[in-house]
Amino acid sequence: MLRLAGTAAIIFGLTATTSHADHSVSVGAKFEAKDSLTPAVDESQDARQCVANLCWKPDNFSVEIQTAIEDSGDWLVRYPSPIITGDPRNDLVAMEWYQARDADQKLITAPAIVVVHESGSRMTVGRLFARGLQMQGLHAFMIQLPHYGERRTGKNRPDGGNLISMMKQAVADVRRARDAVAALPLVNTSRISLQGTSLGGFVSATAGSLDDGYDNVFLMLAGGQLYDMIQNGKKDAAKVRERLAKAGLKGEELRKLTLVVEPTRIAHRLKPERTWLYSGVFDTVVPPKNALALANAARLTKPHHIQMTANHYTGIVYLPFVLSHIAKHAREPVDPEM
Repeated sequence: MLRLAGTAAIIFGLTATTSHADHSVSVGAKFEAKDSLTPAVDESQDARQCVANLCWKPDNFSVEIQTAIEDSGDWLVRYPSPIITGDPRNDLVAMEWYQARDADQKLITAPAIVVVHESGSRMTVGRLFARGLQMQGLHAFMIQLPHYGERRTGKNRPDGGNLISMMKQAVADVRRARDAVAALPLVNTSRISLQGTSLGGFVSATAGSLDDGYDNVFLMLAGGQLYDMIQNGKKDAAKVRERLAKAGLKGEELRKLTLVVEPTRIAHRLKPERTWLYSGVFDTVVPPKNALALANAARLTKPHHIQMTANHYTGIVYLPFVLSHIAKHAREPVDPEM
């Protein structure tokens, strides 16, 4: 995937750009934000239990601007995770802000999109999406998931036993990201969308289902029935299976743990008119049956479940189409009745 992503970056011009400082934003600037989390009561008892286990008590919080990571956006945005693990470095969320500009490279007020990266440590595909969406005229914010990037202590990831708790924190961080973004200047707060790829797609599907916080949700190479996918998926899924097995997690215990963040339990809460899933028909990491499980749970029609002639890695060649498709819908006004 890294080689394909690098090729795509060269072919389609999605390379790092020189930062242009926004004079209304400076290092150390802080903005006050407030959680808008308002989950509707679900008819399904199982869905109610799932949502309740993933939510937190809404609170006020501060959003701070820091110097950008080299070649990774214009600014680094930090805010506290609503889930406290006891690791101060991990519990301070980091988002890379790729600011929208016009043809003259002047900063503009524009819709925003939170981008959730894949499982790779370098977050290469997530950054490709962020830069590409920036080039489409959107403010893109690539959130670093728990124990990635600026949130990692040391060089090693936590063991497989922490994977599900990490995903639970990730879901909360991604939902709070919407309100952190809304507190920043230049963001059109009436149009804030969510995009996730692979691991980020699973997290986004669940985070987007908590309530109606995000205006649109775009899921790339994601699916449902996590336990089945971990048990039977290949390559990346097989690596996850091995890590979990080493931590002693398998069988019924693993099934129960994956249910905590299982997207299909609450995907019916997504707005099908404002949700899109991009799947690979030859994907063996997230097999078509798992993608279909999510699409069916979310009640997506055919135009909203886009099936690409690709596997989990070659799907990157569809990046120009996907970026254009996402940007088109992310810019459209949202009908409040939808």
